Amino acid sequence: MEQDTAELRINELAELYEILPGYWDIFGTWHAITPETKKAILAAMKLKVGTEEDIEKEIHEKKTKVWKSLLAPVHVIAEHEQPLSFPLFIPVNDGAEGGLSVSCSMEDEQGMSGDVTLSGDSLPVSEELVVDGQRHVRIMLNDTVRREPGYYTLTVTVNNHSGGPGQLRKTTRVIIAPETCYLPEDNGERGLWGLAVNLYALRSARNWGVGDFRDLREVCTSVAGLGGSFVGVNPLHAIPNTNPYGLSPYSPISRLFRNVIYLDVEAVTDVAESAAARSAMQAVSFRAALKELRDAASVDYEKAAVVKMEILRYAFDHFHEKHYMQDTARGRDFRTYLAGEGEALEAFSLHLALHEHFVRTRHVYAWQEWPEAYHDLKHEAVRQYRDDHEKEILFHCYVQWLIDRRLAELQTLCRSSGMRVGLYHDLAIGAIGGGSDIWVYQDVAGGADVGAPPDDFNPNGQNWGFPTLIPEMLKQTGYELFIRTLRKNMRHGGALRIDHALGLFRLFWIPSGMSPKQGGYVLQPSLDFLRIIALESRRNRTIVIAEDLGTIDEQFRNMLQQFGMLSYRLFYFERNYPDVSFKLPGQYVSTALCAVTTHDLPTLYGYWEGYDIEVKSRLGIYPDDHAREQDRAARQRDRGLILAALKTENLLPDDVPDDPALVPRMTPRLCSAIYRYLAKTPCRMVLVSLDDVIGTMDQQNLPGTVDQHPNWVQKTPLTVEAIISDKRFRDLKEVFRGLSGPNPGSSSGQ
Repeated sequence: MEQDTAELRINELAELYEILPGYWDIFGTWHAITPETKKAILAAMKLKVGTEEDIEKEIHEKKTKVWKSLLAPVHVIAEHEQPLSFPLFIPVNDGAEGGLSVSCSMEDEQGMSGDVTLSGDSLPVSEELVVDGQRHVRIMLNDTVRREPGYYTLTVTVNNHSGGPGQLRKTTRVIIAPETCYLPEDNGERGLWGLAVNLYALRSARNWGVGDFRDLREVCTSVAGLGGSFVGVNPLHAIPNTNPYGLSPYSPISRLFRNVIYLDVEAVTDVAESAAARSAMQAVSFRAALKELRDAASVDYEKAAVVKMEILRYAFDHFHEKHYMQDTARGRDFRTYLAGEGEALEAFSLHLALHEHFVRTRHVYAWQEWPEAYHDLKHEAVRQYRDDHEKEILFHCYVQWLIDRRLAELQTLCRSSGMRVGLYHDLAIGAIGGGSDIWVYQDVAGGADVGAPPDDFNPNGQNWGFPTLIPEMLKQTGYELFIRTLRKNMRHGGALRIDHALGLFRLFWIPSGMSPKQGGYVLQPSLDFLRIIALESRRNRTIVIAEDLGTIDEQFRNMLQQFGMLSYRLFYFERNYPDVSFKLPGQYVSTALCAVTTHDLPTLYGYWEGYDIEVKSRLGIYPDDHAREQDRAARQRDRGLILAALKTENLLPDDVPDDPALVPRMTPRLCSAIYRYLAKTPCRMVLVSLDDVIGTMDQQNLPGTVDQHPNWVQKTPLTVEAIISDKRFRDLKEVFRGLSGPNPGSSSGQ
């Protein structure tokens, strides 16, 4: 009986913190999570659950917390729900309500506020509860003004003139959100098309062994000339730049700041002005290093970062002396940037400086391996290091300023070139535990990792290595990290893809020391998240694409659609299930971006020729020969289904037979026909993979591998200069010429 009681209490606490009791896998089998997993997840939320007494206390605290808080730390409200109404929870003795007075002020982002005072009979009690021997009453604080969407600060002061607790004061963040995300007006066009580019992979005659912003400029200008509306890039987040771990753009140290390797260093004004920088670039050793980077078959992130940082340090010394200290226009622009970024930039730069120091002196990489005094941003040792290394920290700020201004220039160029969207950015699902985001925001980070439960692709499940963020703590901080992350990634772009959109609704937690098979789902404050995304989307005029692939519930997918987020639909997966035939263009939803593939899936050329199957076989990924042969048979079937679909739409090229056995190789004309197929859909956006255009066989990332496959390091077989003059690239204009016609999906409420 004692064991049953303990289990009941764990179940109760888990339910209070919205830990789901289990989940359905892709085969329709229910998996109930164990009491041990629930207890471990609760501990990962920083709750005390060691004893039954601890658990009872946590249950009591959770149930009574709102009554003891006066005012919730954040309120996220839809614009249509105004005038606003807030519950207040006030400690007051029996019959003493008449002695209460409540004053409040609502301050907007410009610092303008309005004050109001309520007292006595204007404070009707709607509910009461005795908590820890003290009577509390619930009253509703009603606003009288309809406000514009935005961020507000509500300060409430309660005075009790009839005894009991004295003056109480609390401040909360109020977020008023629009109904939907930003979408450009439908001008009768059938959709917008653009090119997906892995920026690091671009090879050019002049870059430093890794694609950079000047390469991206060339691609953007060329796509605009073909009538394209956007260019999508991999996440540009700051990453470790170390091999083999630390190369994935989806495993950043920070989602707030960006990777130095993408800077086109020679375009930096201070490099041209610095005699020391110019001299260093002429050194024989430097020229040899540059040649080695350019000639290498794959991207060497670490060496590329080292050579770029070497020259940028010379440039910064010049900038610091001639512009920053002299207060020139360039120096003032940097100071403006510093003021706008505030403490977040300083903390990121401080982390980088400390990271470099401890790599150099102790050969450790994650902040958890630093001396304990440096684990806490507020510790005296960290403050002292910051004071002693002010210029070094300023250098890292300078690098981010250069990146920010370059991206601003690129987005301006895109729009002035006629693109309706411009840059299309990609937001990773999280930041790695040893990085700066988690170091700075430890209060909201949990003691578990994000991942996925076992499925037919990953029978052991997946651990993605990102610490979970605790929903309760996100609320306590007014969603500051979430808001800042969105805002930074929407800046200088017209569209943002949110990876793993299911994570806005529920996340799979894997407590420290447990395997993915032992994990469980935790619900997220999804309505708050969606409303904040809508607000930032409108403010930044950024289209939001929610990556909703996989086993996402239709309820969640519908909510994303209701908020004006575009679905992410892949040709490979758009089937008439349970029939595996491909959907015809008219069957695609209009509220979507459609594409053939992603970085984690085979390229069109690789898919057609079964190259990915051969790679997985060679690497021993298949459990047995039977599984491999099943994939080969399914792929042969799919080739026939693709040809049949193209034929139905009168898109099958004249020189391509409809028998897949007679079409062993993908061709440029067949590739174009498949993209013409997508161009006939009513989807708002169509994304073309550069790898498909130029016939690349290897996919950029093979999930489940690290150094067995050349993940994230493959260079394009052609230079940027050769790509933009290639007939296959220039033919994109003809492929998407029809997108200027009437949109058959425009009557669906878009």
